[in-house]
Amino acid sequence: MSRFHAMQVFVKVAETSGFAEAARQLNMSPPAVTRAVASLEDQIGARLFIRTTRTVKLTEAGTRYFDDCRRILADIVEAEAAAAGSYAKPTGVLTVTASALFGQDYIAPILTEYLDQNPDVNVRALFVDRITNMVDEGIDIGIRIGELADSSFSAIRVGAVRRVVCGAPAYFEKHGVPRHPSELTKHNIIVSTTSWASLDWRFGGPQKPVVRVAPRLLFNTYGAVLNSTKLGWGLARPLSYQIGQALIDGDLQTVLSEFEDEPLPVHVVHPEGRRASAKVRAFVDLAVDRLRANRSIN
Repeated sequence: MSRFHAMQVFVKVAETSGFAEAARQLNMSPPAVTRAVASLEDQIGARLFIRTTRTVKLTEAGTRYFDDCRRILADIVEAEAAAAGSYAKPTGVLTVTASALFGQDYIAPILTEYLDQNPDVNVRALFVDRITNMVDEGIDIGIRIGELADSSFSAIRVGAVRRVVCGAPAYFEKHGVPRHPSELTKHNIIVSTTSWASLDWRFGGPQKPVVRVAPRLLFNTYGAVLNSTKLGWGLARPLSYQIGQALIDGDLQTVLSEFEDEPLPVHVVHPEGRRASAKVRAFVDLAVDRLRANRSIN
């Protein structure tokens, strides 16, 4: 038996915690499975399993070898698949997640372009204002705004956004322009209950002021917040990407820019790492290119 096949047998025994079950799944006889593991132990010079009449457990050396074997076997499978061309063409269903407004305004156009380029792929988009569990929810790619938690996911930074205070020109003409965050207590404040978690608005700058606001108008969608802000009723504090077009059109303008906090990074993340499938690689390449070129997040 080759070393490669013996490693496959060893991994299956470790995954199933039993020689008999591994033999059944591999269509081998139990004695053949036992011989394969024993051969590996002889070649390595270390015991890989602790065997009792009821259980099969990895030794400390076996645990380290198990992790290495899985990595080596996965690399071999990847190399063979790449050589055979199975990763060359994007196919299947691609699931992408992003926050609601960012997904609607920035990711949806990239998705339709991606579909035009890849006719054998279908897309499921999940645009929600919550942190999704990509592995549990079967998500291939996520666009994350903010600092990332440590993880094994691949992440490519594509830009950054700022939290800004904004209002319509008509509002500032009527109520004046705040010169310091402390003056916000005298203004009409509009917030969204989906993203607003605190009455305390924290700012940057040398003194890092914190202002407790008293919002008079609360919506459950940020679209409604922005519409009311553009109509000139009050001030809001969105992320800069959410008002990119409104700033260009002159419907809104930002204030207190010298008190803005540090920008929040924007990343394209996916859990597949360097073994990403063609459908994932193709979307990542396109999304990174398009998002880095977007002035609203750069």
